[in-house]
Amino acid sequence: MYDTLKEELSKKGELMIRFDSGEEAELHLHNTEFLEKPMIKVDGGDAVHWFNAEKIESYWIHDEF
Repeated sequence: MYDTLKEELSKKGELMIRFDSGEEAELHLHNTEFLEKPMIKVDGGDAVHWFNAEKIESYWIHDEF
């Protein structure tokens, strides 16, 4: 999932992700850093989050209409 997310985020600029716990988060190209596999760092301004890509079960792109 790590490589897929990295590739898709570089193409789309923004992704929604869902963890195996059911929790959801949003990734943006400008504040997401792909560290050593499987870790992803997201700087949310007020807080920094580290996500384990192995815990992400799905992703999608929410398009604006």
